[in-house]
Amino acid sequence: QVQLVESGGGLVQPGGGLRLSCVASGFDFSLYYMSWARQAPGKDLEWVSGINNIGRNPYYADSVKGRFTVSRDNADNKLYLQMTDLKSEDTAVYYCVRGMGATGTRGQGTPVTVSS
Repeated sequence: QVQLVESGGGLVQPGGGLRLSCVASGFDFSLYYMSWARQAPGKDLEWVSGINNIGRNPYYADSVKGRFTVSRDNADNKLYLQMTDLKSEDTAVYYCVRGMGATGTRGQGTPVTVSS
């Protein structure tokens, strides 16, 4: 079955960075558009970034543009999100999502807390 397992979250100070990873299994990863989404406490799920199946044409939400970079390694079935200059408003559980948008199959999430 489809499995997406995120890792790399944690506590970081404002201005710091983290690299999130997602390992995919149970489907042909190289055929799918992949996305990152996040859910902040008390808020709706929000799409963050996406990348096509061959690692081209990354897209970003305006709130993270210029600070986050999405990439993938189809040989290892991995999706990444490099996050820099983190802000308190980036605090959320981050999910790896199969497909475009935030509503596809997703993993259990990895929490990111930005706080001093």
